[in-house]
Amino acid sequence: MPIEIKMPALSPTMEEGTLAKWLVKVGDKVSSGDIMAEIETDKATMEFEAVDEGVIASIAVAEGTEGVKVGTVIATLAGDGEGASPAPAAKPAAAASAPAPVVAAAPAPAAAPVAAPVKASGDRVVASPLAKRIAATKGVDLAGMKGSGPGGRIVKADVEAATPGAAPAPATATPASTAPAAAAPTPDFGIPFEAEKLNNVRKTIARRLTEAKQTIPHIYLTVDVRLDALLKLRGELNRALEVQGVKLSVNDLLIKALAKALEVVPKCNVSFAGDELRKFSRSDISVAVAAPSGLITPIIVDAGAKTVSQISKEMKVLADKAREGKLMPHEYQGGTASLSNLGMFGIKQFDAVINPPQAMILAVGAGEQRPYVVDGALAVATVMSVTGSFDHRAIDGADGAQLMQAFKTLVEQPLALVA
Repeated sequence: MPIEIKMPALSPTMEEGTLAKWLVKVGDKVSSGDIMAEIETDKATMEFEAVDEGVIASIAVAEGTEGVKVGTVIATLAGDGEGASPAPAAKPAAAASAPAPVVAAAPAPAAAPVAAPVKASGDRVVASPLAKRIAATKGVDLAGMKGSGPGGRIVKADVEAATPGAAPAPATATPASTAPAAAAPTPDFGIPFEAEKLNNVRKTIARRLTEAKQTIPHIYLTVDVRLDALLKLRGELNRALEVQGVKLSVNDLLIKALAKALEVVPKCNVSFAGDELRKFSRSDISVAVAAPSGLITPIIVDAGAKTVSQISKEMKVLADKAREGKLMPHEYQGGTASLSNLGMFGIKQFDAVINPPQAMILAVGAGEQRPYVVDGALAVATVMSVTGSFDHRAIDGADGAQLMQAFKTLVEQPLALVA
């Protein structure tokens, strides 16, 4: 009998996606593991593999279709011995429930997309699936709560701002209501332009950065770090690792340094979560990578426990997958702190926006020769400026300063990175 192929949930928070491209057509035979389509989520474009074998009998959703709900029938597969004639038109299925998040794990960096407006009937609570799961975990009563989403829908931000056991006042600002996409049309003043529709990744970046700057009180701390010893060590290590085909970058060593600094100052390896502070027992470093679809942050898990050569190998694989849009959800969701390096573009110093729900991000500028006092005398040294952005709700200025000092010490005395 025909097999319905449904829109998959490619991440725990995915509720809908864009069917970017079909790689098969009606009449094609597919086997388990064959790539059938490319699906664009709010974080990346991912490949969708066939699970069953058979012949494509019909395609129900055309490529380029946006807002396809998880669980919607997108194609039909005819089994062995069956013809490839189109099967009866399939009705969209109800959205499949996404797996509940594990409370003890680091939260995923992307919030679930806000669903379409839904009108309440009677006393029925109108809330997104993610909001309901968070409410159940926190013990928040949704009855009587006024949501800030479209049509009064209760969304994630409403529940996170609520007091357990009570129905709080509506939030004054949510990602859905503050996203740039919801702003009034911008006048063009008669200037010629070409309008390019935002992809899901760019929409998510716009929403999340707006949310971060409006809801997180940032504090910025900058230090100048001398790089000469680190550059010397990198050269020696690369000569030793050449036989293994490993070539360390400065960024690989900085990832290790940030992870070790978080171990030295664990008060900065935290996340603000409403009425609780989550203290992480390992350092998972999210690293900003520029991809064609937008910025994405693949993660080096437990970077403090890995050698710099392991970090280098993993980072190369993750960066390549990020640029190709092939990262799996577990490779970019989570992280306890972030690192963004714009030094390769000659940027001297910048302030990065925190990647929620993380509580800090390190912004790395270019290493350049500057006048510098060495052993009490003026000399020329290779120096870079590094700025830490901290969530002041979770991290005090003194603790952030200690982290910046620990990072500076590790970079300037880098043997501790390979000990």
